Amino acid sequence: MKSGKLGILVLLVLFSSSTCSAWFGSKHKSSSGRSSFRPDEASSSSSSSSSSPYILNRFRAGSSVVFPVHGNVYPVGFYNVTLNIGQPPRPYFLDIDTGSDLTWLQCDAPCSRCSQTPHPLYRPSNDLVPCRHALCASLHLSDNYDCEVPHQCDYEVQYADHYSSLGVLLHDVYTLNFTNGVQLKVRMALGCGYDQIFPDPSHHPLDGMLGLGRGKTSLTSQLNSQGLVRNVIGHCLSAQGGGYIFFGDVYDSFRLTWTPMSSRDYKHYSVAGAAELLFGGKKSGVGNLHAVFDTGSSYTYFNSYAYQVLISWLKKESGGKPLKEAHDDQTLPLCWRGRRPFRSIYEVRKYFKPIVLSFTSNGRSKAQFEMLPEAYLIVSNMGNVCLGILNGSEVGMGDLNLIGDISMLNKVMVFDNDKQLIGWAPADCDQVPKSRDVSI
Repeated sequence: MKSGKLGILVLLVLFSSSTCSAWFGSKHKSSSGRSSFRPDEASSSSSSSSSSPYILNRFRAGSSVVFPVHGNVYPVGFYNVTLNIGQPPRPYFLDIDTGSDLTWLQCDAPCSRCSQTPHPLYRPSNDLVPCRHALCASLHLSDNYDCEVPHQCDYEVQYADHYSSLGVLLHDVYTLNFTNGVQLKVRMALGCGYDQIFPDPSHHPLDGMLGLGRGKTSLTSQLNSQGLVRNVIGHCLSAQGGGYIFFGDVYDSFRLTWTPMSSRDYKHYSVAGAAELLFGGKKSGVGNLHAVFDTGSSYTYFNSYAYQVLISWLKKESGGKPLKEAHDDQTLPLCWRGRRPFRSIYEVRKYFKPIVLSFTSNGRSKAQFEMLPEAYLIVSNMGNVCLGILNGSEVGMGDLNLIGDISMLNKVMVFDNDKQLIGWAPADCDQVPKSRDVSI
């Protein structure tokens, strides 16, 4: 992958040796292994600022938080938000990832390996999460994990692109502005990442990761457990760049197309039913596709068979049109050039047709997830049009199909963990909702 990022399928484990296996291979850690985190070196953070029961009761009728998003699919390759964390609150740029649970910051504990960050490294609080805490337990695949340092929860998170973070779990204060005009200081868990591996040296500098998955450590789950918002996460990514994410009720459910969320995959936003692939409104012969929606990936990935059928269809469709394969453009695996350089994806819409994933629920109703040309193509810096759907089998995804940022552009996406539903609808993602009176 020449551009963008791939962040699906995160595994968090308490490690007891220098080698740790993950779903997508193994990585050898430094010989120093795990160290006992010393809170005397960290900044103090009182827990007295946690939300009072009176404040919580005011929110139980439903409230929400909305964050503006910055970035794009290409050429930036990611979307990020700004969160204010700590006492006093300091701003941090976090990469949004619905494919993982843990929010973590590059952390001065001290840091053995950290990348360049846009802000000073996070100085951790001394409020460590114990090893046997429920939040720590939620980061492991079984209850039989080791606790060599009982007073702290060690974590290691590895992403599909071999990006990783090693650190400890602690509590600190997040300063959040709710859409009803109330500002709260909410104590929640986050990771203090003091050892990171960045396989791509040109990775854009960020302070950390914002985990928005389905697990207990997800920021949405923690807000929900305190009675502040419903366990709902949503986002609206603009094809022009930017957009917004939201926690809680910020949408009109009647305007959305819904499909059930998988009850088997408790970590990711997987669709319960299998999908059929349609090209230009016609059946492709490709069915039984299992899909995951994940903002941790810039691009969309199909399994090998679906990808090859898609490539054959696209090459057939482009035949006889003023498009020729641009083999010299290495931005993505498949690019085309026109008679003159393209300036916008909208100049090539007439040459391509929509791609649809048709989800079947309980063998009855079908939910259509439509990808217009601008939701699977980019214009490279060479002025060529390139396919933003890649072969997932080549990066170890097997039969999984991942719907990344590019295919969710100009749509409001809602992941309702309370009702176990995934919804979407076309939307103007350039307009950030300012209050709960504004429905998407």
